[in-house]
Amino acid sequence: MAASNWTTPHHSTFILLGIPGLEAAHVWISIPFCSIYILSVVGNCLLLAVIKSEPSLHEPMYLFLAMLAFADLVVSNTTVPKTLCIFWFRDQAIHIDACLAQIFLIHSLTTMESGFMLAMAFDRYVAICNPLRHSDILTHQAIAKIGLGVVMKGVALLGLHPFLLKWLPYCKTNVISHTYCEFMVLAKLACVDTTVISAYSLVIAFFTGGLDFILIVLSYILILRTVFSLPSKQARSKSLSTCSSHICIILMFYTPAGFTFLSHRLGHVAPHVHILIANIYLLLPPMMNPLIYGVRTPGIRQRALHILGLKPA
Repeated sequence: MAASNWTTPHHSTFILLGIPGLEAAHVWISIPFCSIYILSVVGNCLLLAVIKSEPSLHEPMYLFLAMLAFADLVVSNTTVPKTLCIFWFRDQAIHIDACLAQIFLIHSLTTMESGFMLAMAFDRYVAICNPLRHSDILTHQAIAKIGLGVVMKGVALLGLHPFLLKWLPYCKTNVISHTYCEFMVLAKLACVDTTVISAYSLVIAFFTGGLDFILIVLSYILILRTVFSLPSKQARSKSLSTCSSHICIILMFYTPAGFTFLSHRLGHVAPHVHILIANIYLLLPPMMNPLIYGVRTPGIRQRALHILGLKPA
């Protein structure tokens, strides 16, 4: 479908180019994308099944992990199928409403993922720094309230984004140089000044992912201070081991997220590099979460093998 210039603010379709400059390699790039997507869907579905079916895993850490797995599933299914259609069939057209829905789901769900990681960090903080009160503080009712609060924050703070974009007049082009719709990418296509909207997006980003990251870092500073004050070397090793998986997930999530966020506003990054890292940001954590926790958590690993029929009950 050919791209076209618009002379009116009324529109119905955008054109997603995929990865500009790497069009000839789209089919090859689709192989790791598709493989990661399949592993993400299978891994997170299996993780949810394991946590649901194993009563010993109905603890705060694993309940928050189940919430994270569900958010990962939705994020993966929001972006990857359309990306693969671009790579395989050159199906580049996306309706404006689908584009805005994609923007809302991506930003709200990644905000929820950040919130669930903060909840997991809080669980580790209470478990290590105040273990005697862990069961009293993180009751099932408290876990449900925290989960609901994270979801409501994502919906409330990011719910305005698609409406802001819907009201903008687009008279430049309908071509989006990306594999999926992003807030800042679409805002840059508008033919009016979007400084206020960009500033609003920056503030929201700080009060969601940015603030969550600061609180996670603070919680782990307190955790590490408590761990290294433990008299037993074995106790220190066990405590560090329980936190290492979570720290790996946090680094995989926030590193590409920070790069993607800053590259939009600071520029000076090759478009194909930015797009590849933006996709890694959405692809890699959903695949790695079940793998890391499955490998490092005996209860999850053994139950998963049993569900897969690789281990007797």
